[in-house]
Amino acid sequence: MGVTHFSPDTDAELLHQTLLSDGALIIDDLASTLPDGAAQLDMIRREMQPYIDATPVGGDRFTGKQTRRSGALIARSPASRPLVQHPTILDVTGKLLHKAQSYQLHLTQTIAIGPGSPAQSIHRDEWAFDFFEFPSDHHVQCNTIWAMTDFTEENGATRLIPGSQADPVDLGRSIDESVPAEMTKGSCLLYTGKVYHGGGANQSDDVRVGLNVTYNVGWLRQEENQYLSVPREIAEALDDDLLKLMGYRIGAYALGYIDDIRDPLQALRGDKVTTSQGFMST
Repeated sequence: MGVTHFSPDTDAELLHQTLLSDGALIIDDLASTLPDGAAQLDMIRREMQPYIDATPVGGDRFTGKQTRRSGALIARSPASRPLVQHPTILDVTGKLLHKAQSYQLHLTQTIAIGPGSPAQSIHRDEWAFDFFEFPSDHHVQCNTIWAMTDFTEENGATRLIPGSQADPVDLGRSIDESVPAEMTKGSCLLYTGKVYHGGGANQSDDVRVGLNVTYNVGWLRQEENQYLSVPREIAEALDDDLLKLMGYRIGAYALGYIDDIRDPLQALRGDKVTTSQGFMST
């Protein structure tokens, strides 16, 4: 079973249903729908390249000893902000994570897999939450990888086991069970936090670069601390919708307020009005 491909104008409900059944899908050439089209990815690459060059490679096989993972995209790459808020992605994310009152940005990073890098071990991204076993029908995470270069089996395309999102927890899933998520530059891989996957082996002479943006429900801790990754002076200049997505909101009843039960967005904007404990920002 391979990864199903869709066109950029595919209905979000069909994408949602495919995520539920397969755990993953690819939207071909989704970057063409960004404000500056496919050139948006090149802009992000230019903004991020100095950080990628300065990022140390991973310290073990899982993080990749020939792989550089560079985060803080909201602060470092203004061109990434429309991509993080892409309406199709947010629509599908909202449908997948509908059991929570809100969802938020979980992490942003570029992943540059260098030549000679072996395949990453197969895993579930949900395991980041201290290996808590969420019910098989309860989704808490929706993930994307945007192809900033072509993704081929030879250069380390992400590998997945489609349909594995309902399987029991198994730390021994094999790369031999997986298929490559091959896609052209500008395409986007969507996958749930439950599907088994891993970075592929890069057997080419080129660096495979992907842009990993993930979202999780508002009552779970974010993998990337957005409040410190994005300095306050930058956060103050961002629009409210992006700030709420970053976590400047009440995540659920009484979760995430500051001092006298204030919404964090009010605090960032200098609003001194306190709110009731049950307040939910929208």
